[in-house]
Amino acid sequence: MKISRITTQKKNKNRYNIFLDDGQKETYGFSVDEAILVEYQLRKNMELDASMIEMLVQKDTIHKSYTQTINFLSYRMRTKKEIRDYLLKKEVDEEHIPVIMEKLEKENLIDDRQFADMFVRSRINTSSKGPMLIKKELIEKGVAADIAGQAIESYSFEKQYEKVLKWINKRMNQKKKDSYRKQLQQAQANLVQKGFTQEVIQEAIANMEETKDGDAEWEAVLYQGEKLWHKHSRKEEGFYLRNKVKEGLYRKGFSLELINRFLNEKAEGE
Repeated sequence: MKISRITTQKKNKNRYNIFLDDGQKETYGFSVDEAILVEYQLRKNMELDASMIEMLVQKDTIHKSYTQTINFLSYRMRTKKEIRDYLLKKEVDEEHIPVIMEKLEKENLIDDRQFADMFVRSRINTSSKGPMLIKKELIEKGVAADIAGQAIESYSFEKQYEKVLKWINKRMNQKKKDSYRKQLQQAQANLVQKGFTQEVIQEAIANMEETKDGDAEWEAVLYQGEKLWHKHSRKEEGFYLRNKVKEGLYRKGFSLELINRFLNEKAEGE
């Protein structure tokens, strides 16, 4: 067969329709992207056999999938796993996937090591997550554990400590009506869930203990103590009332010194 005509598609100026003549009549043959047209120098009167046509159609199919993947990558970097999953979702022929992946790697469009480094930097700058949680996210995205481990090394102890201390201060400012001990316990549990190590958490908590605000703790005892007094005074009085309030405040994490101070002041006020 010979190519009889090459026309530009109306809806896509980068694609071309190839018409073929078998010596008796002209028929539509296939369509290709401009990149395939140029690469194989397709032109009028060029002779094509069946195997050549099949190869061109296959090349064009791969190129279309490759172009779609480039668009997918335009929004953000992706891991190899994310690209492979995307191609499978698009029902790309499994034999074509390695070809597309190899081309993307050669052009440095996918690189799990680079992805991991950028991902860690982004998480440090935009989230309150710790290194262990970020590493877990990387592995879930298909990054190898050793690559994820190397990338997370950029999350230094100093950066973690600064972030943990800032988070604890913010959290405790929101929970001023709870005891200091309860606030720290809750903060510690949350920080473990966020992926920080006990080492950095304990270091930050030790710093908080040194700068503990005694007035704020007393205000919290007054608030919680009055609530408990009001609650139990409906059924109890005297020694039993004081004991109920004392037990409640102790469970809430207040020191015996502050609890006794509160109860003594309540007794003096009666």
